[in-house]
Amino acid sequence: MNRIDARPKSVRMLLSNVKYDIDFYQREYAWKRRHVEDLLNDLHDKFIARYSEQHERAEVESYPHYFLGPIITVKRNGQTYIVDGQQRLTTLTLLLIHIHHLYLSSDRIADGIKPLIFSTKFGTESFNINVQERVGCMRSLFERNEFDATDHNNLSVRNLVDRYGDIQELFPDSLTGDTLPYFVDWLIDNVDLVEIEAYTNNDAFAIFETMNDRGLSLGQADMLKGYLLANINSYQQKTDANDLWKKRIVEFVNIGTETNTDEVDSFFKAWLRAKYAVTIRERKKGAVNCDYENIGQFHRWVHDNKERIGLENAQDFHDLIMQQFNRFAGHYIAMRQASLNLTDGREEIYYNAYNNFTLQYMLALTPLKLEDNNETALEKIRLVTTYLDIYIARRIVNSRRIASDTVRPSMFKLMKTIRNKDVSQLRTCLLDELASMQDTFQVKQRSLFTVVDGYYYKPCLLTNANRRRMHYLLVRITTYIEQQSGMNTDFLTYIDGQDNPFQIEHIWADKYERHQDEFTSEHEFHDYRNDFSGLVLLPRSTNQSFGADTYQNKVQRYLKENLLAASLHPQAYQNPNFKNFMRRSGLPFQPHEQFKKADLYKRQDLYRQICEQIWDSARLLGQ
Repeated sequence: MNRIDARPKSVRMLLSNVKYDIDFYQREYAWKRRHVEDLLNDLHDKFIARYSEQHERAEVESYPHYFLGPIITVKRNGQTYIVDGQQRLTTLTLLLIHIHHLYLSSDRIADGIKPLIFSTKFGTESFNINVQERVGCMRSLFERNEFDATDHNNLSVRNLVDRYGDIQELFPDSLTGDTLPYFVDWLIDNVDLVEIEAYTNNDAFAIFETMNDRGLSLGQADMLKGYLLANINSYQQKTDANDLWKKRIVEFVNIGTETNTDEVDSFFKAWLRAKYAVTIRERKKGAVNCDYENIGQFHRWVHDNKERIGLENAQDFHDLIMQQFNRFAGHYIAMRQASLNLTDGREEIYYNAYNNFTLQYMLALTPLKLEDNNETALEKIRLVTTYLDIYIARRIVNSRRIASDTVRPSMFKLMKTIRNKDVSQLRTCLLDELASMQDTFQVKQRSLFTVVDGYYYKPCLLTNANRRRMHYLLVRITTYIEQQSGMNTDFLTYIDGQDNPFQIEHIWADKYERHQDEFTSEHEFHDYRNDFSGLVLLPRSTNQSFGADTYQNKVQRYLKENLLAASLHPQAYQNPNFKNFMRRSGLPFQPHEQFKKADLYKRQDLYRQICEQIWDSARLLGQ
């Protein structure tokens, strides 16, 4: 049967009562955070444009459909293999797992969700995307068990855990609550893919090659360049502008990111939004796209808004490239390089990038003016990125999301406030923003640091979803303590150890029976055990060697590790540099010969005060 069939199918049709394996053409699950964010934003925008609280669920059937693209399958020995499309189907499965958990958390019945994730046949339960080396990870995610894939030897498993964490963080709040069942109905029945089914391996591979290796579309930046150059009359000016444009594009390429076209497009969106966007789409039904969204198609937006940009004659088009594009591209490229390589004086850019805060480039460009010299421009960028470093840390410790979808409205408002401000005005604006920010390191209802029995405590638990953020906080704290104590260490020492990476270590081993004198249930014990104050960093080899060792044995070995861990042991306080730092800082370090609940409370207060010192708003004053 030498034919190829193509059939449109809904998510329900594709994932119900079928098992997929992954063919050798694409062995790894490799989606990045930006792919997940783009997918969630697209699904949200398509659904929310039609959704109304007044609708009955049956009306969802008439909502517009969304096309997610083609997949290629081939049958072999009674098994269906995915030749192309596993990235989307795997991500859909992760999304469905998260939705299943949302249903459970709201005491709703997850109608039709579970059979799309896995099914039972002849008494054996297996996932519908049935790849053996991923089963343990997928099972842990589904059952909400802790799964540390930091140094797992399978790239797909590491990416599965990371992308599921991204979905948990990025899933729009507007799709939860009473809206969730409507969205789920739409997702599984109105989101469509086309399944292209080949009947031989050769046909499958030929289709795969044709779909992934034919042609090269003209990018937005190329179209914008053509439009701008076409409006320059002088041959010499046109040549100069073209040469400068190509020079800058090469610099974008040399940044070394995964997709250079995306890098160039990201710059234009950041620059044009920073300098010209004055409106953003409201978050309500029927809202229309405004400047912020329309600049996503920046080549068209520039053409339609040339008067606002100041493009009135040929000289203006020339100056836009030679002055504005040149100047702002230079600053953007320098920031992107600092986001990839920890750079003295620009550390905050690296920290913010580590936390996937992509809005920092747009915000940092906002106060810059053409007449700013390099010193002034660098100070403005430092102020904005330092503000964001503090803002992000406060959000993390208050269990608040920092995903773009969540913070975009407030960041857009800030952008309009700081646009084209001088250094003094900018500093005042940012200090005012921090002073009015509800999220601080002080006691808040949702904070990590809540008063219990006279101590600061709140079970902000280590989970698969927040493991990266918890690791980040511990690295910043550990690095700060050691640098202030005169040790030669930096952020990279702990965040990216190549041969022996640092892992999160629980001070308490996972042995509830040792703590039954203080905890009434195993669940309560695990909440405390996973609390931020009960965690330190250790090299992987050391961490794994501890196993279920007791605190009394582990604390002896902590003394040989970083200062945050060593500070649990009395002998750490014989270090004169550490003692001097304690006196200067006033931080309530103390040894703990045992580690009971009261010790955890005291450790929590220590962590809170360290955070206040690291992320002090006085940094905006250069202190």
